[in-house]
Amino acid sequence: MERQVDRSTRAPIPRGWSSNDNRQKPLSMGRSTFPGDAVARIYKPSRAATTSGTARTRGWRLVFERRTAPFVEPLMGYTGSRDTLTQVELNFPTLESAVRYAERQGLSYVVQNATEQADDGATRPAKPARSTYGFSNMTLDRLGLGALQESYGCALDGAANRNDPSGPESWTSPMGVARDPKLTLEAKRSILMNWAWTEYLIDLATNEGMPENDRPSRLDEVQQALLALEREVAADQANSGMRKAA
Repeated sequence: MERQVDRSTRAPIPRGWSSNDNRQKPLSMGRSTFPGDAVARIYKPSRAATTSGTARTRGWRLVFERRTAPFVEPLMGYTGSRDTLTQVELNFPTLESAVRYAERQGLSYVVQNATEQADDGATRPAKPARSTYGFSNMTLDRLGLGALQESYGCALDGAANRNDPSGPESWTSPMGVARDPKLTLEAKRSILMNWAWTEYLIDLATNEGMPENDRPSRLDEVQQALLALEREVAADQANSGMRKAA
């Protein structure tokens, strides 16, 4: 007697689509294949200094920031790590496809040095999506300023139009940005958060045994400047409310 198998409850398997094809539907029930604390970095690969070829500079790449510090294996002296996400590299033909993949997976992500070609052939900075600033949102949450995520997103979005200067190149200390009377509030927020990102990368490089410019990270200084700036803003708003009430 031939055995009958009921396959009515089996989900159909799509044919012809790769696992990271952007036409797939978002993951059901908000599930993600990546850990909740994973932060992705999307960037356009640059040409190596030792070659004139450009074959590997096309498209965009998605990698993951290190979540734990590396360690030295005591027996052989090798540098090891328990964070296997740093071995993952995903390539995409366009920035939009990389961003859609990160959003579909529920990832916090940052677009680094994003540029796009204008129709006239000129190169201009691409306007980053507000949700790309995962680092900014996590920093604000850690400092107890999570309610300001949208405000900082708007400030970062307008950085290119304002032509904000680089913090480390224009001020001797992060506190100088917070106290500069020539800067608008949006410019201060954008400059300090970008400065924090720069110091965060230096901190990562130091933990990996590759210190940048032979100096320690100043991330703590930038975070203190962010706190001082927002305390001043809150005090000004409170004083303004008291004057109106009077």
